[in-house]
Amino acid sequence: MSFMINRRSFLKTASASLALSVVGTQAAELIQQKTWRVGLIGTGWYGKSDLFRLIQVAPVEVVSLCDVDRNLLKEAGEMVSQRQKSKKVPRLYTDYRQMLAERDLDLVLIGTPDHWHALQTIAALEAGAHVYVQKPISVDVLEGEAMLAAARKHRRVVQVGTQRKSTPHLVEAKKNIVDAGLLGKVSHIEICCYYHMRANGNPPVQPVPDHLDYEMWTGPAPLRPYDGLPHVRWWRTFMEYGNGIVGDMCIHMLDTVRWMLGLGWPRRISSAGGIYVQKEGKSNITDTQTAVFEYPELTIVWQHRTWGDPPDPDYPWAMFLYGDRGTLKASVTRYDFIPRDKNTKPIRKDCLYEREQFPEDVTEKGIELHAAPATRRHMLDWLAAITEGRRPVADIEEGHISTASCILANIAMQLGRPVSYDPQKRVVIGDAAATKLLRRAYRKPWKHPEV
Repeated sequence: MSFMINRRSFLKTASASLALSVVGTQAAELIQQKTWRVGLIGTGWYGKSDLFRLIQVAPVEVVSLCDVDRNLLKEAGEMVSQRQKSKKVPRLYTDYRQMLAERDLDLVLIGTPDHWHALQTIAALEAGAHVYVQKPISVDVLEGEAMLAAARKHRRVVQVGTQRKSTPHLVEAKKNIVDAGLLGKVSHIEICCYYHMRANGNPPVQPVPDHLDYEMWTGPAPLRPYDGLPHVRWWRTFMEYGNGIVGDMCIHMLDTVRWMLGLGWPRRISSAGGIYVQKEGKSNITDTQTAVFEYPELTIVWQHRTWGDPPDPDYPWAMFLYGDRGTLKASVTRYDFIPRDKNTKPIRKDCLYEREQFPEDVTEKGIELHAAPATRRHMLDWLAAITEGRRPVADIEEGHISTASCILANIAMQLGRPVSYDPQKRVVIGDAAATKLLRRAYRKPWKHPEV
C-alpha cells in the first residue's frame, strides 16, 4: 500500500514538473484546475496510446469509449479503469453517434482508421468537444476543408497527431539549427521512408466474427469482402481506407519541415510511382513512389520504397535539409547537423526517453517509447491552447495543409501530371478532372461533409 501511495505521488510530481516545463506555470495551473471529461473513439493500438499519455499529464475522467470491435472495447475499458484515478470502467459504445449524443465530454480523442476521421471529428465538434485527431486528418481534400470549417464555426481547438512538432530533439533542432541560421539558405529538402511496412498477404475471405461490426467499421468507405480483422494494420495496405504510405508517413515529415521553415501550401505538386516489386498480394498501395512539393526557390522531394535498403541506414524514415552552410539530418530518434565549414563542430542529439519519470511506459504493450515524450507534450499543448484560447502547435489548418498536400501527390500520380491547388476556391487550378478527385464517393447512407 505504501509503495502504491509513493508511486502515485511520484507520478503526480513528474506530471506537474513536465507541465511546468512545457506550457509554463499559468497554463499548467489552469489545466490542473478541472477534471477533464474524456471520450475515445477507436480503442486500438494508437488510440489507447494517445489516451494513456493524456492520463499521465492531466486530471481526466475517461467517461466513454467507443469501438466497433467489442473485444477490443471491453479490454480497453478494463485497462482504462486500472489507469485512471477513479478506477471506474468508462461507458462502452459501439456507435460513436450514441456516445456523442450524451454531450458530456470536454475532450474527444479519435484513433480510428483514416476514412472515419472527418465524420467523427465534425460530429465531436458539433457535440461541443475539443478534438485530438490522429493524422492524416482525412482521406480526401474536401473532407479536410469541412473539418477546418467546423472547428472554426464551433470555436473548438483541434490538435492533430503530428507530434513531431512536440518532439524534444526536433524542437531543439528547429531552434538551435534552423532558426539560428546555421544551415544558411535552404533550397532543397529530401524526406523519405524505407520501412518494409506494406502488408501484402493473400488471406482468404471468411465469415465476419460476432464481436466485430464490419458494416460500421467500413462506414463511408467501399465494402471489401471480409478477409480478417482489418484494424490490425491490414487496412493501411488498401487505398479504400487511406492514401498509402504517402498519406501515412510522408505527412509526418512534410508537416515537420513545413513547421521548421514556416511553409504554407505548395504551389505545385507532382508524383510518380506504382507497384513495381511486390505484386503478389492483395495490397493496392504503391511500393515505390516519389513526390515533389514545389515552393519558391525550394523543392521538397519525398521517396518511399517498401523493398531494398535505405541509402542512409541511420535515417530510414527521415528528413534531410540542405543549406548552403550545412546539412541537417533528422528523424524520430536523432538529429545530426553537418556544417560545411570544417572549423565548425558537428552537432548530434538523440531523442529523449522518460522511463524514470513515467516507469509505466516500460511495461505498456506496443508503446513507441521514443514517441511517448512527444505525445505527452502534444497533449499538454492541446490543453494549454484550450485554456488560453489560442491555436495549438498542430492546429487543424496545418494538419489539413499537410494531409491535403499528400493526397494531391496521389492525385498527381494518378493523372500523370502536376497539380496546383487553390484553397480559397477549393479547386485544382485549370484541371477539372483533378478537381473531381478532391472528393471521394461515400457509401450510402453516409453523406460526405459539406463546407
